[in-house]
Amino acid sequence: MGYDMNQALKAIREAEAYPGPSIIIAYSPCIEHGIKKQMSKSQIEAKEAVECGYWHTYRFNPSLKAEGKNPFTLDSKEPDLSKLEDFILGENRYASLKIAFPDKAQRLYDKAKKDAADRLDLYKSLAAQK
Repeated sequence: MGYDMNQALKAIREAEAYPGPSIIIAYSPCIEHGIKKQMSKSQIEAKEAVECGYWHTYRFNPSLKAEGKNPFTLDSKEPDLSKLEDFILGENRYASLKIAFPDKAQRLYDKAKKDAADRLDLYKSLAAQK
């Protein structure tokens, strides 16, 4: 909801309208993440998660396939992956890695960025299918 309230409502409405089981997968910051900007800024945290590519907003509606449409829709805009490391360092659960394992931390942060880029490529590919 922090990134795009209208997209969240659209996803909820689609899930509710689907004639079968539905699941909504949402990024939900919690106190255990150790958000340095504090939990009162969780909507901002969610927005930044999408903007840096940590999380994406998308919908999958199987009903669209029967209409000859792609059931997968990638709703989020192109992220700025250069902001990913700053985003994850804003949470103690990731920032503590640099303290506990400084020799491994950067390699893992770089892997997280590569994984985010690969995930984005996959979602783009799914969204482009006819």
